[in-house]
Amino acid sequence: LRIHWHCQGRLEPSSRHLFLLTENRQVLYWSMSEMTMERVVKVSEEHVWVEVDDQHVHLGLTNYIQGELDRVISVELPEVGDKIEKGEAFAEVESISTVHELIAPVSGTVLSVNPNLEEHPSVINEDPYNEGWLVEVRLKNEAEIDSLMDMDEYYHFVVEPKS
Repeated sequence: LRIHWHCQGRLEPSSRHLFLLTENRQVLYWSMSEMTMERVVKVSEEHVWVEVDDQHVHLGLTNYIQGELDRVISVELPEVGDKIEKGEAFAEVESISTVHELIAPVSGTVLSVNPNLEEHPSVINEDPYNEGWLVEVRLKNEAEIDSLMDMDEYYHFVVEPKS
Protein backbone atom coordinates (compact mmCIF):
# COMPACT_ATOMS: atom_id res chain seq x y z
CA LEU A 1 0.00 0.00 0.00
CA ARG A 2 1.45 3.36 -1.07
CA ILE A 3 0.46 6.42 0.92
CA HIS A 4 0.08 9.78 -0.80
CA TRP A 5 -0.37 13.04 1.06
CA HIS A 6 -1.99 15.61 -1.19
CA CYS A 7 -2.86 19.03 0.07
CA GLN A 8 -4.54 20.81 -2.80
CA GLY A 9 -4.72 24.58 -2.62
CA ARG A 10 -4.26 26.35 0.67
CA LEU A 11 -2.70 24.62 3.66
CA GLU A 12 -5.66 24.94 6.01
CA PRO A 13 -7.18 22.30 8.29
CA SER A 14 -10.36 22.14 6.18
CA SER A 15 -8.41 21.42 2.99
CA ARG A 16 -6.14 18.62 4.24
CA HIS A 17 -7.03 15.18 2.99
CA LEU A 18 -5.31 11.83 3.07
CA PHE A 19 -5.56 9.57 0.04
CA LEU A 20 -4.48 5.94 0.20
CA LEU A 21 -3.79 4.34 -3.17
CA THR A 22 -4.31 0.57 -3.14
CA GLU A 23 -2.51 -1.87 -5.45
CA ASN A 24 -5.50 -1.95 -7.83
CA ARG A 25 -5.35 1.88 -7.96
CA GLN A 26 -8.47 2.36 -5.86
CA VAL A 27 -8.22 5.52 -3.79
CA LEU A 28 -9.43 5.54 -0.23
CA TYR A 29 -10.02 9.02 1.15
CA TRP A 30 -9.94 10.42 4.66
CA SER A 31 -10.56 13.97 5.74
CA MET A 32 -7.92 14.91 8.31
CA SER A 33 -10.67 16.54 10.38
CA GLU A 34 -12.77 13.36 10.30
CA MET A 35 -10.32 10.46 10.31
CA THR A 36 -13.13 7.97 10.91
CA MET A 37 -14.62 8.58 7.45
CA GLU A 38 -13.44 6.31 4.62
CA ARG A 39 -14.60 7.08 1.09
CA VAL A 40 -13.86 6.11 -2.49
CA VAL A 41 -13.60 9.31 -4.55
CA LYS A 42 -13.20 9.72 -8.32
CA VAL A 43 -12.87 13.00 -10.23
CA SER A 44 -13.77 14.31 -13.69
CA GLU A 45 -11.59 16.54 -15.85
CA GLU A 46 -14.19 19.23 -15.16
CA HIS A 47 -13.18 19.15 -11.46
CA VAL A 48 -16.32 17.48 -10.12
CA TRP A 49 -15.67 14.77 -7.54
CA VAL A 50 -17.81 11.66 -7.26
CA GLU A 51 -18.05 9.79 -3.96
CA VAL A 52 -19.04 6.25 -4.83
CA ASP A 53 -21.41 4.32 -2.57
CA ASP A 54 -22.80 1.41 -4.59
CA GLN A 55 -25.51 2.73 -6.97
CA HIS A 56 -25.62 6.10 -5.20
CA VAL A 57 -23.02 8.83 -5.60
CA HIS A 58 -22.51 12.30 -4.18
CA LEU A 59 -21.12 15.02 -6.45
CA GLY A 60 -19.17 18.09 -5.42
CA LEU A 61 -16.47 20.53 -6.51
CA THR A 62 -12.83 19.76 -5.92
CA ASN A 63 -10.75 21.92 -3.62
CA TYR A 64 -8.71 22.98 -6.65
CA ILE A 65 -11.63 24.42 -8.61
CA GLN A 66 -13.31 26.06 -5.62
CA GLY A 67 -10.03 27.88 -5.01
CA GLU A 68 -9.88 28.97 -8.65
CA LEU A 69 -13.45 30.24 -8.52
CA ASP A 70 -12.90 32.25 -5.33
CA ARG A 71 -15.73 32.78 -2.82
CA VAL A 72 -18.94 31.07 -3.93
CA ILE A 73 -21.99 33.33 -3.49
CA SER A 74 -24.79 31.24 -5.03
CA VAL A 75 -25.51 27.79 -6.44
CA GLU A 76 -28.21 26.68 -8.85
CA LEU A 77 -28.83 22.94 -8.49
CA PRO A 78 -31.22 20.52 -10.20
CA GLU A 79 -34.44 19.45 -8.49
CA VAL A 80 -34.92 16.09 -6.79
CA GLY A 81 -36.12 13.68 -9.47
CA ASP A 82 -34.35 15.48 -12.32
CA LYS A 83 -32.24 13.40 -14.70
CA ILE A 84 -28.63 14.43 -15.30
CA GLU A 85 -26.57 13.22 -18.24
CA LYS A 86 -22.82 12.70 -18.33
CA GLY A 87 -21.12 15.50 -20.26
CA GLU A 88 -24.03 17.93 -19.91
CA ALA A 89 -24.49 20.89 -17.57
CA PHE A 90 -26.28 19.96 -14.35
CA ALA A 91 -25.66 22.96 -12.07
CA GLU A 92 -24.24 26.46 -11.94
CA VAL A 93 -22.00 28.08 -9.35
CA GLU A 94 -21.63 31.83 -9.06
CA SER A 95 -18.59 33.26 -7.29
CA ILE A 96 -17.53 36.83 -6.67
CA SER A 97 -15.54 36.72 -9.91
CA THR A 98 -17.39 34.44 -12.36
CA VAL A 99 -20.27 32.07 -13.12
CA HIS A 100 -19.20 28.45 -13.67
CA GLU A 101 -21.35 25.78 -15.32
CA LEU A 102 -20.84 22.32 -13.82
CA ILE A 103 -20.64 19.35 -16.18
CA ALA A 104 -22.04 16.04 -14.96
CA PRO A 105 -19.40 13.32 -14.62
CA VAL A 106 -22.10 10.60 -14.52
CA SER A 107 -25.70 10.06 -15.61
CA GLY A 108 -28.54 9.39 -13.23
CA THR A 109 -31.48 10.66 -11.22
CA VAL A 110 -31.07 13.31 -8.52
CA LEU A 111 -32.07 11.83 -5.15
CA SER A 112 -31.25 14.84 -2.98
CA VAL A 113 -29.61 18.24 -3.03
CA ASN A 114 -27.52 19.77 -0.27
CA PRO A 115 -30.00 21.92 1.70
CA ASN A 116 -27.21 23.97 3.32
CA LEU A 117 -26.08 25.51 0.03
CA GLU A 118 -29.10 27.76 -0.42
CA GLU A 119 -28.35 29.75 2.74
CA HIS A 120 -24.59 29.11 2.92
CA PRO A 121 -23.10 28.51 -0.55
CA SER A 122 -19.62 29.39 0.71
CA VAL A 123 -19.51 26.01 2.50
CA ILE A 124 -18.25 24.79 -0.90
CA ASN A 125 -15.11 26.86 -0.24
CA GLU A 126 -14.86 25.96 3.42
CA ASP A 127 -15.36 22.19 3.20
CA PRO A 128 -15.66 21.06 -0.44
CA TYR A 129 -15.32 17.30 0.22
CA ASN A 130 -17.73 16.99 3.14
CA GLU A 131 -20.30 19.65 4.00
CA GLY A 132 -19.94 21.24 0.53
CA TRP A 133 -21.37 18.32 -1.47
CA LEU A 134 -23.85 19.35 -4.18
CA VAL A 135 -26.21 16.50 -5.09
CA GLU A 136 -26.80 12.82 -4.47
CA VAL A 137 -27.52 10.79 -7.61
CA ARG A 138 -28.72 7.25 -8.34
CA LEU A 139 -26.39 6.03 -11.09
CA LYS A 140 -27.85 5.11 -14.45
CA ASN A 141 -24.66 3.37 -15.62
CA GLU A 142 -22.08 2.22 -13.09
CA ALA A 143 -19.48 1.81 -15.86
CA GLU A 144 -19.26 5.62 -16.17
CA ILE A 145 -17.31 5.64 -12.91
CA ASP A 146 -14.47 3.75 -14.64
CA SER A 147 -13.77 6.68 -16.98
CA LEU A 148 -13.10 9.05 -14.07
CA MET A 149 -9.70 9.75 -12.52
CA ASP A 150 -8.72 8.56 -9.10
CA MET A 151 -7.40 11.28 -6.79
CA ASP A 152 -3.77 10.44 -7.59
CA GLU A 153 -4.41 10.88 -11.33
CA TYR A 154 -6.34 14.07 -10.64
CA TYR A 155 -3.51 15.48 -8.57
CA HIS A 156 -1.15 15.03 -11.54
CA PHE A 157 -3.82 16.39 -13.91
CA VAL A 158 -3.96 19.72 -12.06
CA VAL A 159 -0.28 20.14 -11.10
CA GLU A 160 1.50 19.00 -14.26
CA PRO A 161 1.69 21.37 -17.23
CA LYS A 162 -0.51 20.46 -20.21
CA SER A 163 1.34 19.79 -23.47
